[in-house]
Amino acid sequence: MSRAWRGAGPGLLTPLLVWTLVLGAFWFWGRELTGGAGLPWLAFHDREERVRSVERSGLPSAGDPLPGDAPPRTVSIDSIGVAAEVLPRGLDEGGGVEPPPFDSADAVGWWAGGATPGAVGAAVLVGHVDTETEPAVFHALEKVGAGDEVRVERADGTAAVFTVSDVTLVERAGFDPERVYGPSTPGAAELRLITCGGTYDRERGSYSANVVVSAYLTDADTFTDG
Repeated sequence: MSRAWRGAGPGLLTPLLVWTLVLGAFWFWGRELTGGAGLPWLAFHDREERVRSVERSGLPSAGDPLPGDAPPRTVSIDSIGVAAEVLPRGLDEGGGVEPPPFDSADAVGWWAGGATPGAVGAAVLVGHVDTETEPAVFHALEKVGAGDEVRVERADGTAAVFTVSDVTLVERAGFDPERVYGPSTPGAAELRLITCGGTYDRERGSYSANVVVSAYLTDADTFTDG
């Protein structure tokens, strides 16, 4: 428990205990994302719980982390038709990450207390899978495949391009936040995309798992607004 996780910004250290509590709060999403209702066709009832991982062979080499800590503005995943605004999110009074508001269910939240996408560390982007009435921004996240690209445009005019390395359905039982959400390669720029998944329990009003997409920086470019 003495190991510290380094986030964006000079000298910012987040103890692993706090990191564990923050990430554990994602399980709270399983209840709150749907407001206790949930969409049956999004509840993964008939799908096998699985871990879909691949070796790095055949995937592009990792790129060097980008300089600076410019916050993300947008994220796009062409393979599942996502093109979303990114909203910085902090912690609520209970110590959990504030999800995007339900009136912005088509937006993605970035945990602003951690790494910025493209910088050293594992940046975390979270999104709703559904609302009480319709699919939300990450409703198709589990369909992302190894080799798919995730593009994050940052406030400084740089774009970090990530390549998906694996997609994991992480059950609440035996959950290990350091292994799942912590950086897997020291000094690398990584990305985690997270939403609810598994089986939807109508009685409890919660999902049983999280869909976690892991990706690593492979390219970068610049863009201009407009």
